[in-house]
Amino acid sequence: MSQVIEAPAYPSPLAEFWGGFAANRGALLALAVFLLIAASALLSPWIAPHSPIEQYREHMLTPPVWAEGGSWRFLLGTDELGRDLLSRLLHGGRVSLGIGLASVLMSMLPGVLLGLTAAFYQRAVSPAIMRVMDIMLALPGLLLAICVITVLGPGLVNTVIAIAIGALPGYTRLTRAAALAEIGKEYVTASRVAGAGTLRLMFSAVLPNCMAPLIVNATLSFSAAILETAGLGFLGLGVQAPTPEWGSMLSAARDYIERAPWVVTLPGLTILVSVLAINLMGDGLRDALDPKLKRAG
Repeated sequence: MSQVIEAPAYPSPLAEFWGGFAANRGALLALAVFLLIAASALLSPWIAPHSPIEQYREHMLTPPVWAEGGSWRFLLGTDELGRDLLSRLLHGGRVSLGIGLASVLMSMLPGVLLGLTAAFYQRAVSPAIMRVMDIMLALPGLLLAICVITVLGPGLVNTVIAIAIGALPGYTRLTRAAALAEIGKEYVTASRVAGAGTLRLMFSAVLPNCMAPLIVNATLSFSAAILETAGLGFLGLGVQAPTPEWGSMLSAARDYIERAPWVVTLPGLTILVSVLAINLMGDGLRDALDPKLKRAG
């Protein structure tokens, strides 16, 4: 009687990815913290105890509940206009995280398209695209965003556009480099011999194999966008009052840093924790998606 040999069971790609990500304890903790922050921001209209713009003039600069003079009515205290800090932080998270996500998408989509075009048309359009990207990279991201805001004017939508323009060259260069590394491989040659057109080669063959570095870069760009949003808000060039935003909250509170340090400390800690959590998640994604790191492990 012949013996049946069972083929070894291999984990699914999703299970393999989660195993690599979960091996990084810091990334797991960061994911939990980020999900808590994101959920609090999304649910802020329902869980915030007060309106973020309502002013309680009789409670201006009330300390947090754990400090002397604090009140359970305002758990994290109030700002210089008597607005509840907890409510403003929650609603400000919707703005800051929303701008970060929107700017990443707005820069990633055209950046991927330009990068693929530059990789597949190296003689026709690649030099022009890459020289424009080099010129944009000559300016620091925040300075370029300030220049765009100066032309377009401050505001929520213009802040997204300004940050997205600053992040565009990074996606274009990364996509081009990743695509050039894939174009010469056998599966692309086989697809071309089989009659696949350029667009099919771009989006069906090459792009899926370039997604790992793009996903990691998008995660890190997300944290950078939050910092740039806060920087523009601090300079008064981002989201305008009375809309709550973490950077503008820091800017409005800087004159009260000695008298009421919580109005500066709490928004600053929120930005710090959010950016740190996203960066640690990016490290976990890199560990899970980079095949070289998997082999090294």
